[in-house]
Amino acid sequence: MSQTRDFIIIGGGHNGLVTAFYLARAGKKVLVLERRGTVGGAAITDEFHPGFKVSTLAHISGPLHPGVANDMRLASHGLEMLHSKARIFAPHPDGRALLLHADPARSCESIAAFSKKDAEAYGRFDDTLGRIAGALSGIQTIIPPSIDSPSAGDLWNLLGLGKKIRGLGTKDTQRLLRWGPMAVADLVAEYFETELLRAAIAARGIFGTFLGPWSAGSSTVLLLRAVGDPHLAGTVAFPSGGMGALTQAMAKAALKAGAEIRTGADVDRIRVQNGRATGVVLAGGEGISAGAVVSNADPKRTLLSFVEPIHLGPDFLSRMRNFRAVGTTAKVNLALSGLPQFTALKKASGVGGGDGHLALSGRIHIGPEIDYLERAFDHAKYGEYSSRPYLDVMIPSIADPSLVPSGKHVMSINMQYAPYKLKSGDWAAHREALGKSVIDTLAAYAPNLPGLIEHSQVITPVDLESEYGLTGGHIFHGEMALDQIFTMRPLLGWARYNTPIEGLYLCGAGTHPGGGVTGAPGANAARAILKDRR
Repeated sequence: MSQTRDFIIIGGGHNGLVTAFYLARAGKKVLVLERRGTVGGAAITDEFHPGFKVSTLAHISGPLHPGVANDMRLASHGLEMLHSKARIFAPHPDGRALLLHADPARSCESIAAFSKKDAEAYGRFDDTLGRIAGALSGIQTIIPPSIDSPSAGDLWNLLGLGKKIRGLGTKDTQRLLRWGPMAVADLVAEYFETELLRAAIAARGIFGTFLGPWSAGSSTVLLLRAVGDPHLAGTVAFPSGGMGALTQAMAKAALKAGAEIRTGADVDRIRVQNGRATGVVLAGGEGISAGAVVSNADPKRTLLSFVEPIHLGPDFLSRMRNFRAVGTTAKVNLALSGLPQFTALKKASGVGGGDGHLALSGRIHIGPEIDYLERAFDHAKYGEYSSRPYLDVMIPSIADPSLVPSGKHVMSINMQYAPYKLKSGDWAAHREALGKSVIDTLAAYAPNLPGLIEHSQVITPVDLESEYGLTGGHIFHGEMALDQIFTMRPLLGWARYNTPIEGLYLCGAGTHPGGGVTGAPGANAARAILKDRR
């Protein structure tokens, strides 16, 4: 008979590895089961063309919560994070461009070429967002309180959060309360008149979501991202060696703490006896016993696929089926024979000259105005992919030449909007056309790009589900919306990483505080689980 573990963790993505580390460090016997041949989930590095490696899905850190990085001592396990001084390069079709730097003062110099008024407002908005995000920073590590019977610890945590918010003062507190339900398009319009600047900043409120900039509540997404990095332009931090280097370091930390990791182990179902999770059954029929099961898979996959419906009440099943997890993101990776030449780098001042290595070393934003972003979203609402999509692009080989043969580059492109369900046809028939729409869109800004392409990899929302286990192709395991965050993530009454089945827990991005490669859901889940098991 096989050994019984204290915990089985389903899924070796970053949150699963974080949870495994903390549980193992607490002296528990932990086994991580990963369906694919390597750990990492959506944070992986693959060689997609001979000699060319890329962060296959996620291409930047969330950013990783500093407490997690310190506890796991990731640097000692080989993790080296790379940071770009350029945050966002945003070219415009007319040949102008914005370059937002890590240094707000340098950003203002670039903005002033468009609007001196906006350059002055940028600093004010950056300061205001920083203060509000600072007051909310503790929310990432709070275990959401029980709604029906909050404990003394729950009340203490909420009191601490409330004290920080109260410390903001009247004006900032009013801003926080007003901003949350707003459309991010309205929020940026209160500060800026330049459409390109509005769009570049508003994009943080729609990335990875089924929202457009005019969608109510999209400002909440911007605020949640600002908690991790309050800089208006967002984060640009990625590991040397690609995102897979981060999860490999996490795996080493978990192993050192005492966890076991088994790849190529496809979980078919969670075994439940007398209302309690007692282990899992693999696709080949092998059963593995455990005192409890923790799932890093998304909530829908965990509770609607791995668990037989007889073990869950009809009300819970209905609510879980209505948990919104319909993805709109596709990924395109390009192997390039050289560096693309963006027209705006030759024409515009203040964004870098020459070959543009500095400007292109951060994120490249393609989406010149708010209405452009909204029109891209309109396509997805009606089951079509955008012919002129919003793109979030990186060329990681500029900072990390180890990814490519000498003199060559890789381009990593997150594309929105590509709905999981198409109105006509399927993704197998539209894959090539999707890739062409992305390349054509970029070629309007970098005309030499098509001639540089040696190989392209197109990952559709259906691929995200079938190959990487993301139900509905949703990269955040579920929509980050006002009714699906904090005490309502994934469902009201079930936000404390537990489920209606005793001994079955969740630890992935479908739990608080949500998506992005932060590690916070995994760390929070470990604390909640250890407390519950005591």
